[in-house]
Amino acid sequence: MQLYCESRLKTIRRVTREVAIGPVRIGGNHAIAVQSMTTTPTEDVAATVAQARELAEAGCDIVRITAPSLKAARALQAIRDQFRKDGFTTPLVADIHFLPKAAMEAVEHVEKVRINPGNFADYKKFKVIEYTDAAYQEEIDRIHDAFTPFILRCKELGRAIRIGTNHGSLSDRIMNRYGDTPEGMVESALEFIRIAESHGFHDIVLSMKASNPKVMIAAYRLAVARMQEEGMAYPLHLGVTEAGDGEDARVKSCIGMGSLLADGLGDTLRVSLTEDPVHEVPVGKDLVRWTEALWQQSSYLAPDATVAPESVDFYQANRREVKPILLPDGTNWDHELPTKVAVGSAENLSPSDLVKRVAEVQVRQKSARIEYWVHAVEKPTHIEQLAILAEAWKGVINGFVIDLMQCDCIDALLPLISRNTSFHWILNVAHRDLEQVLGKLPEAPALTCCIDFAGMRADRIRLLSNLSNCLVTLSAPLEGLTAIGSYRALIAELDANGSKPGLWLRNLPENFIKQDPCAFADLLMESSILSGTLLCEGAGNLISVESEPNLLKATALAYNILQGARARISKTEFVACPSCGRTLFDLQSTTQKIRSRTHHLKGVTIAIMGCIVNGPGEMADADFGYVGGAPGKVNLYVGKSCVKVGIPEAQAVDALIELIREHGKWVEPEVVESA
Repeated sequence: MQLYCESRLKTIRRVTREVAIGPVRIGGNHAIAVQSMTTTPTEDVAATVAQARELAEAGCDIVRITAPSLKAARALQAIRDQFRKDGFTTPLVADIHFLPKAAMEAVEHVEKVRINPGNFADYKKFKVIEYTDAAYQEEIDRIHDAFTPFILRCKELGRAIRIGTNHGSLSDRIMNRYGDTPEGMVESALEFIRIAESHGFHDIVLSMKASNPKVMIAAYRLAVARMQEEGMAYPLHLGVTEAGDGEDARVKSCIGMGSLLADGLGDTLRVSLTEDPVHEVPVGKDLVRWTEALWQQSSYLAPDATVAPESVDFYQANRREVKPILLPDGTNWDHELPTKVAVGSAENLSPSDLVKRVAEVQVRQKSARIEYWVHAVEKPTHIEQLAILAEAWKGVINGFVIDLMQCDCIDALLPLISRNTSFHWILNVAHRDLEQVLGKLPEAPALTCCIDFAGMRADRIRLLSNLSNCLVTLSAPLEGLTAIGSYRALIAELDANGSKPGLWLRNLPENFIKQDPCAFADLLMESSILSGTLLCEGAGNLISVESEPNLLKATALAYNILQGARARISKTEFVACPSCGRTLFDLQSTTQKIRSRTHHLKGVTIAIMGCIVNGPGEMADADFGYVGGAPGKVNLYVGKSCVKVGIPEAQAVDALIELIREHGKWVEPEVVESA
């Protein structure tokens, strides 16, 4: 199969068709368009127009409106007329599920219609059916007949469509042949594209949304590869669906979309938040600005460095195999164990600062504990600081990651390490100093050697093949490559030389694109994209967020990146959809209420869905589901199975808690004392 992008070492934008959505052009050389979606009932014309205006004024390039019924689709005419009368030219998009008749009505009034191939002329009832090839083709012929009138009308009116596959709403037909897989997602969309192309229609945008960034990334990559095989070049709409709210949602969205944008994929995007939709726009704009800066950077980078070919599977999220590292307690830290977290700062601290940091660490929450402290050693006074920390943090943290800035300091550092063998010490040295340092290091389970390959030389990598207890890292990008590309190149060289050391992913200003990496929003975005991309590819055994002076914020961000990339689960996972006109309860307040009572349930996944469009499907990975079943009524799920129906909304959260108890997943929250 062809590679899904032109380069994985730097960002080269994918060449696509240009698609017009009213006055907005996407694909080609046009700017990435930011989208959002109204949350008001579509039949409430005044409220929907008011929210569309608010989104347009916030800089939203395309506004989407749900049309869950024929009546709602007809209301789009009045919405469009008033919106245009108010002086707004922002294109409007209708979002359609289940009802081809609603799509036929909506296309009369808006510039673009989104249809879901999983339910446009299909269904999902989780039925097991063995399709023969003949029976499967009969289903394709049936879809062809149902989809053709809509395509012909779009062609006649000059409308665009988005074929928007959702991981949670694949049809039974697709599920039975391809399973709940990225391949099934891609084939679901390609079936509809082929029908459109049979009528000479090409104004198509494609999306492959999922709540799991790993699934979403794999599906988009596979979609591009398959389109290349079939001579297609349709632009992509990026999105992580049901991302939730707050920092968790922003991290998850940046991981999923940022990974693809870094590879040159993506022409329009929506950040789906369970918040006021206007909050989605600035996050989307930040992602666009970051991508544009990456394009500019890559335009003057040197041609791709000569590196070994990558051995990873781009379409499967498999963990990279590494040599185990022996820890002080005699256990192995290897690729099967959860990724460790290093959070700290390489800055030089005064004794009074150290006391403050000790107190800050000691009041942390258990679910986000600082496991390793990163400390720079450039002169003897830094070793004295380190000794203070080691004494204060016995039994508090697992160990220290030491940036050995000057090799001359190693003689003074080793006695400190030998006196504190309960800690795991990770000694980070530049690759140029490797031979000098290795000659002085004792063999001890408390000590791991980490080599910084900034300015990588292949001959140095060959020295690693016989080393045990070894990590590698990059403190800055390799010449001519992006930060992500640098780590990929390093991994390729390691694998080609038979070296399997673990990988420390460092989130430092040197690895960032934005001009203000000290701003927490930029730090969140840059760190999520860099570490999240590599974690989703199965690489990474230690991560650190070192640019944020507030340790608790940095620690929480590190854990959120691990959780967003599904590399390590340290708290409850919430799959919560953004609100829209189909929603049957207040998603924002309900999500916060459920989160406040269940956030301590480590390893439990709870889905909060406003309606049944994607609910049962997106809850396939969830332990429990809270789904709007009717106005004022909630249905509760265990996995894919609906177990309680029509619970009054006022009682539904308590019923969810009781359901969690019944299935043995409930634990009482611990009381966390503050400083």
